Amino acid sequence: MSELPPNLTAVREAHVFDQAKLAGYMKENVEGFRGPIDVLQFEGGQSNPTFHLTDGGGRMYVLRKKPPGKLLPSAHQVDREYRVIKALSDHSDVPVPRPYALCQDDSVIGTAFYLMEFLPGRIITDPEMTGVAPGDRAKVFDSMNDVLARIHNVDYRAAGLGEFGREGQYIPRQIARWSSQYDLARTDDIPAMESLKAWLPANIPPGDETRINHGDYRLGNTILHPTEPRIVAVLDWELSTLGHPLADLGYNCMVYHFAEGFGASGGYAGMDLKAFGIPTEQEYLAAYARRTGRQGIEHWSFYLAFSLFRLASIVQGVYKRGLDGNASSTTATLYGDRARALATLGWSMVEKRV
Repeated sequence: MSELPPNLTAVREAHVFDQAKLAGYMKENVEGFRGPIDVLQFEGGQSNPTFHLTDGGGRMYVLRKKPPGKLLPSAHQVDREYRVIKALSDHSDVPVPRPYALCQDDSVIGTAFYLMEFLPGRIITDPEMTGVAPGDRAKVFDSMNDVLARIHNVDYRAAGLGEFGREGQYIPRQIARWSSQYDLARTDDIPAMESLKAWLPANIPPGDETRINHGDYRLGNTILHPTEPRIVAVLDWELSTLGHPLADLGYNCMVYHFAEGFGASGGYAGMDLKAFGIPTEQEYLAAYARRTGRQGIEHWSFYLAFSLFRLASIVQGVYKRGLDGNASSTTATLYGDRARALATLGWSMVEKRV
């Protein structure tokens, strides 16, 4: 039996469901399933609660479900997650868990859910890459780069994802969306956000591309092989859509510009990358360009600034919701400071044109 990950707990009270009904559904819809099941819940802040299942034969699965309660129509779309994982599993070399079934019948466990295979491995969430041998760090980064290129090289129409999002004009639509979201959540004045709101739409690079976008592509959303320095699966496809590939790349590379202690986990700004054992940002970009058939990555400052602006708007929304719920919230204050820091960093990308 595979070793269980350490971040498992008993199912939290708010997320308890009828395990017998689930076992009945799996018997009918998952080949090779043997009841009964043992259910544990993954810790963490996923918006879609995630569970670890073990059947009577010792086979393991992962279940992702919508949270309980009234939800926004466009949020928690586990069916979209399942759709993109299924398409990539069937029609690409992108490493994803094998999907087993999507259930949209709320009578089974109370909400829609999907089932996929459990893959043992390591999830690395900190830039210090705890648990990765120094000699393996460059190989992990190269694998992360390779997998992102694979995602963007997928023929999304041939994979059945031609209507997974709107084709074209992704960047202008995103700038408009996150400008509006920021305005709705604005609290203190952040001059850098106002500067980015004006500069970004006026400086969108020429040309347009559409590829599958993960939307939150970072090392912490992948599973590394238990012992080898390679990615065996990409997780958390909740924000995926059709979009501009360099938006994904910009988001993936923000960590190069975060200083130690920045935000939730810091990054590599000012670090001796050669001594640490990972490629420089320019080396990382060159590897991605080679894998995707590009001559190079032009207008890089724009894609970094855009990614930081998008994240700053998201974080500002979290801050505003925290204030609305509890004005003295320590977490809300932290997020407010982070939104300002992200916007300031984004504007610095414009000023120095990296």
